[in-house]
Amino acid sequence: MKKRCTVVFGMLAAAMLLSEPLAAYGAAKISDDTQACLGCHETVTPGIVADWKKSQHANVSPEDALKRPLLEKRVSFKTPPKAIQATAVGCAECHTLNPKAHKDTFDHNGFKVHVVVSPKDCAACHPQEVDEYGQNIMSEAHGNLVKNPVYKSLMDAANCMQKFDGVRARLTTVDKLTEEDSCIYCHGTKVEVNGIKSRETSMGEMEFPVLSGWPSGGVGRINPDGTKGACSACHTRHAFSIETARKPATCSECHKGPDVPAYKVYQVSKHGNLYGSEGDKWNFGAVPWTVGKDFTAPTCATCHASLVVNEAGDVVAKRSHKMNDRSAWRLFGLPYAHPHPKSADTTIIKNKAGLPLPTELTGEPAAGYLIDKKEQTKRRASMREICLQCHATSWVDGHFARLENTVETTNQMTRVSTDIILAAWKKGLAKGLDKKDSTFNEAIERMWVEQWLFYANSTRFASAMGGADYGVFADGRWYMSKNIQQMADWLRFLEAAHKGEKNGNVKKVK
Repeated sequence: MKKRCTVVFGMLAAAMLLSEPLAAYGAAKISDDTQACLGCHETVTPGIVADWKKSQHANVSPEDALKRPLLEKRVSFKTPPKAIQATAVGCAECHTLNPKAHKDTFDHNGFKVHVVVSPKDCAACHPQEVDEYGQNIMSEAHGNLVKNPVYKSLMDAANCMQKFDGVRARLTTVDKLTEEDSCIYCHGTKVEVNGIKSRETSMGEMEFPVLSGWPSGGVGRINPDGTKGACSACHTRHAFSIETARKPATCSECHKGPDVPAYKVYQVSKHGNLYGSEGDKWNFGAVPWTVGKDFTAPTCATCHASLVVNEAGDVVAKRSHKMNDRSAWRLFGLPYAHPHPKSADTTIIKNKAGLPLPTELTGEPAAGYLIDKKEQTKRRASMREICLQCHATSWVDGHFARLENTVETTNQMTRVSTDIILAAWKKGLAKGLDKKDSTFNEAIERMWVEQWLFYANSTRFASAMGGADYGVFADGRWYMSKNIQQMADWLRFLEAAHKGEKNGNVKKVK
């Protein structure tokens, strides 16, 4: 290792700093290896160290975590990993774990260190959570997008550069960094190692792996050890706080746009009103999480992930990192709302027409790949139980009746827009699948996309979460109706122009 003496000097200086009582870092003993890491990184990356000091990892050893009562446990292993059972979970415990599996492992101050901590590493203490997350559509988010030719075409329509040839605007190319800064930001990049590079640091010249697709905290990130997902997408490093994961702002990073407007809807809902008014008084760190005591209105985590109990200690909802096992419907229209897929890997889905879509273009579900009515009923009952902690039966039943109706009516409005685009393709007024062209690059096609991706989705989320105006004038029913009229008008315009070309009254546009 180059300039080793500089590094060693830094570590010796740090050792003197670390001679203070271990209690300064928390109750758990810090391993010698992590002490060596802290020795340099307290100076080099002080923010990381400060975050870690506040974490459960720094303050509770795995063996102590296992001693907590069942409902208070934050770990799911049966026996603590031997190598780290009695120490804090620090830098070395995570960044030197499973070194042979990580292609980004490199020699660093006498240690085999990898940059990207993966779900497989986290599974040393959280095997159940990692297993559940592997059944979550989020974990497959990268492949579900880029390996589905229909969705990839939609992504290209958003990200590709365009050029104007004097008559038409045409899609050209897209660069990798744009994709990583756009759709792949949330879906997750594929992180790959492209050699080793030396660079000068405050500790001397050192060598580091060169990573493409980095940085990335995307939920479906493909890691150098081959695993999928990033726990830090919700449990932000290096505190990995359950409080952070339970607060809506964390979810807003990927669930804010018109395609998935969950955060915007939540903000204007009555639940969001209460969170905005009283949330600073809630206990977001309690495990289990007691409704009425620790919080008085749900956040995203309450409904989709957290272990929730009532004040008598009865379990209302079990902790889940699958995220969708309390949801009967996948509200996200592709292009229709539909029952959730059975598999997190949605690239296996094929409808009767052979398209990689969970429904036909007519709206009929590709039932063989989706959960059945029985499973939908079970999931609805799980979500309903959470609602019933604060609402009477009549209120809850009325809410779900409205939601089911909204799913049906938004699907019907999507069907009308689909009929219009199918007519445009059939009449040769837009280039559809039969022309082997993008189905998302012409004006009338983009109107069709906005019908289900923006307006129908906003209406459904508003209905599911009490978002009121988001389901009407903000991005909802008004725009669904307006968009259908615009599509119908545009189709007539295209027909008239096409007729003019045929009669020689209008110059044909190629």
